[in-house]
Amino acid sequence: MTVRAWLKFFTTLLFIGAITTVVTSFFVQPHAYEPYISPFNGWEIFGALIWFIGLGLVYSVISQMGFFAYLTLHQIGQGFFGKYWKHAQILIISFVFFELIYLRYIRAEDPEPLINYILVAAMLLVYSIGVAFVKAKETHQRAFLPAIFFMFVVTTIEWLPVLRVDDPEWLMLMIVPLLACNTYQLLKLHKIVGFKADKNDTREVQTKG
Repeated sequence: MTVRAWLKFFTTLLFIGAITTVVTSFFVQPHAYEPYISPFNGWEIFGALIWFIGLGLVYSVISQMGFFAYLTLHQIGQGFFGKYWKHAQILIISFVFFELIYLRYIRAEDPEPLINYILVAAMLLVYSIGVAFVKAKETHQRAFLPAIFFMFVVTTIEWLPVLRVDDPEWLMLMIVPLLACNTYQLLKLHKIVGFKADKNDTREVQTKG
C-alpha cells in the first residue's frame, strides 16, 4: 500500500466514523439536541455536532488500531499455532461470545433479562458472519474464519470501554461506527492492495453458499 493510498484509506475511515456517530446520535441521544431546538440555538447545536464528530474520529482511530493489530496477530497466530490457528480462532470466538453474555449480565447493577444479552451477542455474530461471507466471496474461502474473528472478537475488544459502563445509549453510539469502520476496512483492503480472487476458490465459496 502506497502512502497516498493509506492516507485516502485513513481519511475515508475518519469520515465514516464521524458521519455514522453523528447520525447514530440523532436516534440514541436526541436529548443532546432537544434543549437547543426550541428556542433554536444554532451555536449549541453546532457544538453538539462537533462533540459527536470528535467521538466519531476517536472511534475510527480505535477501529484502525484494532485492524492493524489484528493483521499482526493473525501473522503471529499462523506462525505460532500453524495449522491449529483455525481451531484457536474458533475457540476464541466461542469464548468471547460466552463472555459477551455472561460478563455483561453479572456485572450489571440492574441486569436486564438474560435473553437481551444473548440477542446482542447473537446479532453481532450474525453480522460478522455476513460480512465474512462477502469477504470470502471477494477473495478466497480461507478468509472466511479470520473475517469472523476480526469482526466479532476484535470489534468486541474495541467496544470494551463502553461495555464496562453498560449504558445502552453509549453502547449503540460506539458499536455503529465501529462496525461501519471495521466492515469498510475488511472489505476494502484487498481491493487497495490489488488482491485478485482465485476463480476456483470463488466458485467453491459460491457452491457452499
